[in-house]
Parts: sequence; structure tokens; C-alpha cells
Amino acid sequence: MIALLAFYLFATVMIASAVCVIFARNPVHSVLWLILAFFNAAGLMLLVGAEFIAMLLVIVYVGAVAVLFLFVVMMLDIDFAELRSGFTRNLPFGIILAIVLLAEMVLAISAWKAGPVLSGAVPRDTAVEPNIVALGQVLYSRFLYPFEIAGLILLVAMIGAIVLTHRSRGDVRGQKVSKQVDRRPDEAIKLENPTVGEGMKL
Repeated sequence: MIALLAFYLFATVMIASAVCVIFARNPVHSVLWLILAFFNAAGLMLLVGAEFIAMLLVIVYVGAVAVLFLFVVMMLDIDFAELRSGFTRNLPFGIILAIVLLAEMVLAISAWKAGPVLSGAVPRDTAVEPNIVALGQVLYSRFLYPFEIAGLILLVAMIGAIVLTHRSRGDVRGQKVSKQVDRRPDEAIKLENPTVGEGMKL
């Protein structure tokens, strides 16, 4: 019963937050609604016994992807004075949202053992091995080559981003390490702390 209640709660909040992602007028609010949708999706994955996917949703999507989205959105031309002005007005709603998230986490933990019943999976007590172990065995045996190809694609993308970032541009003054190393002490800038009325000696 508690698993069914948790399923309907997570599904309802996730659908509502996904709708709010689309219809929110402020892009920062859209990213925050997206984080809430990720949390509820992780709760649904926890209910069906997929703890690894739930952990990935929280760590990778909420901890990396959504934060990256938030950084990109913060680089847009947004009136932050207007956002800060509505902080006290939106504080009760934020407290209510935090209480709902806390209640969902408590409900998910209490319904964890009853979760695999929803998917028709093998109960936890009779399972031969955890699903994380089974996933790792399948990933590194049957799907080893696609996994390695995905890693190479990510490596090429990372190298391409580094090359595009560090390309030489004519309108930018770059750092010259050799000139800095060959600098003589008499060419350096000295910090002086003259007394009152003494002035600087050139």
C-alpha cells in the first residue's frame, strides 16, 4: 500500500514539475522545476528496484547536468534585482517545497523494500545478486564495445572543447611564460608603503 501511494505521489509531482518546466516564464525557475522532476524520477526508479539508475539521476543529472543548465541560464540577460526582490514573497512556497521533498525521501526509503513488487521483479530476499552487480556484468561483457565507443566519443568531445577554448586569437593578449621567467628584479614592480608626507621616490 505504501509503495502504491509513493508511486502516485512521485508520478504526480514529476508530471506537475515537468509541466512547470515548460510553462515557467523565468528560465531559472524552469531549471529548478527540472531538478524537482529529476528527484521524483529518481524516486520512481527507487520504487521499481533500480537503485543504480536512481543514484545516477541524483548524482549525474541533478549534480552536474542541471547545475550546468543553471550556469548557462545565469549567463543570460536576466534582471537579478527583480529575482532578489521576490525572495521573501516566495519563501513560504520554497519551505513548502522543501517539506514535500523531505516527505518524499522518507516515503521512498520506507517503500524501498516493497518497490520491486510494482515491476514484477524478483523480491529482494530471493534475489541472487543485486541489480548493480548484474548491470555491471552485462555492461562490461555483452555491451563492452558500445561502452568503450561511448567513452571514446566523450574523450573526442572533451579534446575538441579544449582545442576550441585554447585556440590562438589575434585580439587577445596571451600569457608569455618565457618572458616572465627571464624578467630581471629591477624590472619588477615594487610595493612601497611611504609615510605620510614622504611621497613616492621614482
